[in-house]
Amino acid sequence: MSELVADCPRCGAKKMTFDLKKQITIEVRYDWQNWLEAFCVCRKCDSATIFTLIQKEPNSKNVIGSGLENFGGAVNKLMHIEGYVSLKDTASKQPPEYIPEKINAVFKEGATCMAIGCPNAAGTMFRLCIDLSTRAMLPEEEVKGLNSKIRHSLGLRLPWLFDNKILPEALRELSSCVKDDGNDGAHEGTLKKEDAEDLLDFTYALLERIYTEPQRIKLANERRLARRESKSPDKK
Repeated sequence: MSELVADCPRCGAKKMTFDLKKQITIEVRYDWQNWLEAFCVCRKCDSATIFTLIQKEPNSKNVIGSGLENFGGAVNKLMHIEGYVSLKDTASKQPPEYIPEKINAVFKEGATCMAIGCPNAAGTMFRLCIDLSTRAMLPEEEVKGLNSKIRHSLGLRLPWLFDNKILPEALRELSSCVKDDGNDGAHEGTLKKEDAEDLLDFTYALLERIYTEPQRIKLANERRLARRESKSPDKK
């Protein structure tokens, strides 16, 4: 029987041994790192928990592919425990493709807060996504009209980016959920569900424009060039 040692979220036992009954792969990153959900039963309370596990090293790929339930030992040396499936995973909106890892993590945290009914926390995370992504769009050199206040204030930075055609005009109306004085509720704890949803919609659309669409176009061009290269008469 394969075993997993973890804190039990059901009975609170620390470093308890679980019997690992079954796994499914939910994602593969970097062409080797498996992210799994594993159905496990606590030996103290006999309650079941689904843990999220992440492969530690590339050389354990074959073992994981055969099924951790068939491993016959402690799987902790192969897998890192990321967490467990709970209410936070209910209807959580997934981030757009191809966004930076740091922003991806912040977006997921915001989506989790939305799923469990915490609009203030969600709004804060979505505002941070917008802040991180737009800050990187500012030119490093001195530019007329771009002062330190604009650089450090998200609410002032967005209009500057729109006015200077760095962000598409089509997103300007959606951006109204981010106020120029920061009093959109993210800092004051007064956000309602609808306010957080507005921030979510703008954040998602913004990230798609900045990261997802350019990468999709880049990949499409690479596929087109690869097709032309494969049909080149010089190829034998």
